[in-house]
Amino acid sequence: MGETIQPQTSTLNLLLVLLLSVGSIALVGTGAGGLFLADRALSPARQAWLKQQRFIADASHELRTPLTLLRADADVLLRGRKHLDEEDAALLDDIIGETTHMTKLTTNLLTLARLDSNTVRCERDIIDLAELTACMVHRVQALAEQQHIIVRITESQPGQVLGDQGMLEQAVLGLLDNAIKYNHQGGQVNVRTLRQQKQIIVEIQDTGKGIPAEHISHLGERFYRVDKARSRSIGGTGLGLSIAKESVRATGGRSPSRATRNRVQRYAWPCLRSRNSNRQLIDHH
Repeated sequence: MGETIQPQTSTLNLLLVLLLSVGSIALVGTGAGGLFLADRALSPARQAWLKQQRFIADASHELRTPLTLLRADADVLLRGRKHLDEEDAALLDDIIGETTHMTKLTTNLLTLARLDSNTVRCERDIIDLAELTACMVHRVQALAEQQHIIVRITESQPGQVLGDQGMLEQAVLGLLDNAIKYNHQGGQVNVRTLRQQKQIIVEIQDTGKGIPAEHISHLGERFYRVDKARSRSIGGTGLGLSIAKESVRATGGRSPSRATRNRVQRYAWPCLRSRNSNRQLIDHH
């Protein structure tokens, strides 16, 4: 009669269980150890990043007051322009121009530093993005008229989003400002808000000269300018589009497609619910 192999089978099963248990524990330990070491290795980089952001925020904040005083002093002196030499008046004009540019730059740097550090408190309000966009179009009319540019809403489909009112205004206003600044005199900016599936999309198209293909991938990078000479002449800092994109991200929006040469900017936000009303072909001049 043959001997039973039950004891050997039980022993093998026990060994298999032990091997699997030891292997699982070793795998978990290795993963945890790797994460711990990676965290320690990245800690200096994170600390350096935080220090850099704090420095930018602090420096920008401290610079705004003296720049404001310089601008105010120059404005006061220019009130007596008729008593000043032509060269002195021209120098004061230069001071006002440069302090205005520096004030805008420091304000933009402070905004970006706050966005990067997530210290900007975002409220969560129910907002009709089409109505908000229409308000922002109204706000930029004066700037557009200075350059003889027509900004109009060609289509407006209501859609509610959950976001911070101020941040959403900053995002849309920044995109409109960019479309106006880099347009040509007599050009147009067409704005649409569209509902597509579960998203509300803001689309801004301008009649500017377009963007060369080699620059498209760099759009939104800080201090990056396609035309450096023109950007400086119109008061650009190279941060406006960066702030607009960061504001879009902070409010839960995203860019569903890359920018193209025909100057179309498209950004989408999750839509809360459907609404039946639809307003189209509303022109603002």
